[in-house]
Amino acid sequence: MPSLDGSAQRGAAGRVARVLRAAVVPLALIGLTALAGVVLGRVYAGDLLTRLVIGAAAGSVLVSVAARRLPSWLVAPVSVAAMACWTLWSLRLAAARAELPGGLLEVTADAARNGIPRLLTAMIPVEPTPDTVLMPVVAAWLAGLAGAEVALRTGRVLLGYLPAAGLFAAALYVVGPNAEPAIGATLAFVAVAAVGLAVPAGAPPAGGDPAADLAPRVRAAVRVRLAATAALGVALVVGLVALLGPVIAGQVDGRPVDPRRYVEPPQVQTLDENPLIRISGWALHPEQKLLDVSTFRPGATTPPAGVSPSGGPDGGTHGEPGTGDDANDSVRIRLAVLSDYDGVTWRVGATYRNAGRILPAATPARDSTVETVRQQITVADLSGRLLPAVATPSEVSGARVAYDPATGTLIRPEGLTPGLRYTVTSAREQPDNNLLPTANVPAGEEVARVLRVADGVPDPLRRLAAQLAEENGAPYARATAIEQFLAEHYRVVADAPSGHAYPNLGFFLFGPRNAGGQRGTSEQFAAAFAVLGRLSGLPTRVVVGFESTGQGPVRAGDAYAWPEVLFDGLGWVAFDPLPRPDNEPRPVEEDFRPTPEDPPPSAAPAPTVEPTASPEPVAAPEGPSGQGGVSTPVLVAGGSGGLLLLVGALLLTLLAMRRSLTRARLGRGDPGQRIAGAWREVTDALRLAGRPVGDDLAATEVAGQARQALLDARGRWSGDRPLDPNIAAGGAGQMPGGGTAGSGAGGNLPGVDELAALLNQVAFAPGTATAAQADRAGAVATGYVDRLRAARPWWRRLLWTIHPGPLRRR
Repeated sequence: MPSLDGSAQRGAAGRVARVLRAAVVPLALIGLTALAGVVLGRVYAGDLLTRLVIGAAAGSVLVSVAARRLPSWLVAPVSVAAMACWTLWSLRLAAARAELPGGLLEVTADAARNGIPRLLTAMIPVEPTPDTVLMPVVAAWLAGLAGAEVALRTGRVLLGYLPAAGLFAAALYVVGPNAEPAIGATLAFVAVAAVGLAVPAGAPPAGGDPAADLAPRVRAAVRVRLAATAALGVALVVGLVALLGPVIAGQVDGRPVDPRRYVEPPQVQTLDENPLIRISGWALHPEQKLLDVSTFRPGATTPPAGVSPSGGPDGGTHGEPGTGDDANDSVRIRLAVLSDYDGVTWRVGATYRNAGRILPAATPARDSTVETVRQQITVADLSGRLLPAVATPSEVSGARVAYDPATGTLIRPEGLTPGLRYTVTSAREQPDNNLLPTANVPAGEEVARVLRVADGVPDPLRRLAAQLAEENGAPYARATAIEQFLAEHYRVVADAPSGHAYPNLGFFLFGPRNAGGQRGTSEQFAAAFAVLGRLSGLPTRVVVGFESTGQGPVRAGDAYAWPEVLFDGLGWVAFDPLPRPDNEPRPVEEDFRPTPEDPPPSAAPAPTVEPTASPEPVAAPEGPSGQGGVSTPVLVAGGSGGLLLLVGALLLTLLAMRRSLTRARLGRGDPGQRIAGAWREVTDALRLAGRPVGDDLAATEVAGQARQALLDARGRWSGDRPLDPNIAAGGAGQMPGGGTAGSGAGGNLPGVDELAALLNQVAFAPGTATAAQADRAGAVATGYVDRLRAARPWWRRLLWTIHPGPLRRR
């Protein structure tokens, strides 16, 4: 009886051992696939993705283990059905965690369409939302299914590791340089793989231990020898790793490639890139309702709901200089931050990344306090993609957003729609105003973007900045001087035209009052402050947003722009250069009178280079007669003919390419692109005539130089005889050959001044040009180019037609 009990115990122990050995490979496959989720989860917020990937790895392998007795063709459909269930549950869990609106089918369809691009454009840390967890979960399940089928059904364990290894490598590639090297996860991957390969998955030998029948001393010697051999093998592997590891690691001299750079982030339209141009339109319709806002600030008393702001920015009440929000406890809601200025347009210049509810935490300035502000915002008539929020947003729920950490600007990639409701929590910084008078401003590459001054600054603008900074050495004193100068000398009006290029700012600052100068909207005030600040060494930017009490509607009249200055230890400080209510502005001439600029000297006509006479060819001595082969005259004639054909083909090709370029410029694209193409035809003609224009000149200045170029060219042709000024303005005039300047394009053509006006319209009022205006621009450009070309000598007209210069400047 005891022997029977012993046999049963040994049989049970054998069955347990077989089960454990059979479970090693499936557990190894689960571990290898799950480690890919661990690596990828390092760039995700929280551990939800890691848990979902581990569940997918375990589910796929266990389904294959349970279906081992089924036909191989039936396992894949069963596993895919199980994968669909797990994936839908994962998406539902992620959507609930992210508080995304919409049903499960809608969320799933959106995740399937945008999963890969949103994963590669999402902001680090990536929030586990349906579109960022779909691909990892599906990939983990498929890797587990493929590995289990190969390793368990065919017995090829090493080959079955390949899907998990590929998934692990893909996770490392997606993470790239956005996390620390995954050394621990990689070592764990190697260890799990080694365990799965080392432990035999089959049954033990039928005879049990082969050394059981040997003598005790011999059996002990065999076991010692086997242990020594195994130890030697392990030592050899460890030694090779220790020897070759540093050598291989030394070959890696750079950071991993970030695959995110190959995927284009969300883009915005012109009105979202430069919302400053919308200020004038909103000022003309101040009662238009754009938003509904409800604000909660712990420890602050908010006005009752429905109370509108006390006065709009164009004639309303604003705070003291450099104090941020005004004294009546209003809230500035920021729409966009514009840091880039090229002399024509202020732009956001953002690189938006898809983000979840939790946005990257911004480091507050050293000498500022942080106040938490939570707002619920409902969109009414506000259009575009920019999402309003109090600076600096830290959490957004109720809307899918993309975020630019450099400027703190939010967008909704799908665009704003009436009725959209979202909640945004912001960490608003309040600088210590007592430290402002002694605060310095940063310098260097870190702030070069907000210190850059574009070329072409008008001299009066530079002199005004120098005058304001001359008696104010401290940065805050310079900023306050600019703020007070603008507030004391200029008037806010709602009907001022939009525009903040250098010519617009020059007219706003120095233009005569009786002609519309020295008046503008907050667009001109903020842009002028920012440019004058940069000219005096202050890092500045322009912010577009709304002034609100924090409760109730926000209307178009509440929209305005304000400048900000960056101070060391205090961060960005808002200034308000708008005049105080009921203040009568003083004439600018009382405090600043621009010295008249000397008229630029007329440019000397470009010297005409006459062709030099070619030297007479010297005949080569004839070779000895009577030699065989092709004669010298035939060779010379054939070579000359081939060369002439090659040159002719080249000239015809250049002629065709030039004509194709002109047709493309004047006939393709929208009206704005065609007007810009007509302008390029004129500037190319000036270059070909030896009168190139600089990139820093305004369109009207270029038009003046174009008129002078035509006058000079006509004067040279006519022997410096008196010239009818109508030619310079574009009128018809007698041209070489007896024709008129305008005969080729319909008679009396206007000059380039009209084309310059159309170009300014395209630049400052995008989308307003019509097809008729584009046709007119093409006619004006063609007429001017024909007149300028006709005034050249005949050989220069021929060279004009085939000159490759415009092709290089395309």
